[in-house]
Amino acid sequence: MPGVVLDVLVSQGCVVSTGDRLVVLEAMKMEHTVTSPTDGTVAEVLVVSGDQVEAGAVLVVLADDADATPE
Repeated sequence: MPGVVLDVLVSQGCVVSTGDRLVVLEAMKMEHTVTSPTDGTVAEVLVVSGDQVEAGAVLVVLADDADATPE
């Protein structure tokens, strides 16, 4: 659903687990928390607080830890 980004709770490089909070949106005068669908690392954050987003917009890109290049 379309809404406004209230808070971005992660940054690039953050390691997240399934269910971790990523972004808080306000839509239809209610707050909605977007959570991580899987374990991984935040590869990219595509929004900042105050951004207006449309339904289906990509807010955060996660990389599967298995896809990470070993150092």
